[in-house]
Amino acid sequence: MQKNINILNKRAKFDYEILDKYEAGMVLTGTEIKSIRLGKASIAESFCEFHNNELFVINSHIEEYLYGTQFNHKAKSDRKLLLQKRELRKLEKDAQNKGLTIVPLRLFTNEKGLAKLEIALCRGKKNYDKRETIKDRDNKRDLDRIKKKF
Repeated sequence: MQKNINILNKRAKFDYEILDKYEAGMVLTGTEIKSIRLGKASIAESFCEFHNNELFVINSHIEEYLYGTQFNHKAKSDRKLLLQKRELRKLEKDAQNKGLTIVPLRLFTNEKGLAKLEIALCRGKKNYDKRETIKDRDNKRDLDRIKKKF
């Protein structure tokens, strides 16, 4: 079992412009947290939605626990996120009015062993913004190679 779990959504920073970040707790069952602690989770294709003034992460994949019984969890199910009421209201207002998206960036365990999800309020990038990001990344890589030679 790994000590610190840090599962990233690498596509999020490429596809979205990040405006605001939040740290949310997750409502999980016993076998879900055991699978996360083993590092068998993915948030690459997931997103967040509001249902009845509650925030849920949709399409996150937590692999079934290997030693689970008939009470094992479903791999892809909606999981409730825990935030303060004022943060939920602000997020819901921004997501509805401005057309922004709530995307999970990172799934990690804190020092107490609890699973936390770092979510962000994001605006989708256009294709030309993505090309600009690729160009900047390539230029930085080339500069680092040149600096390393000297």
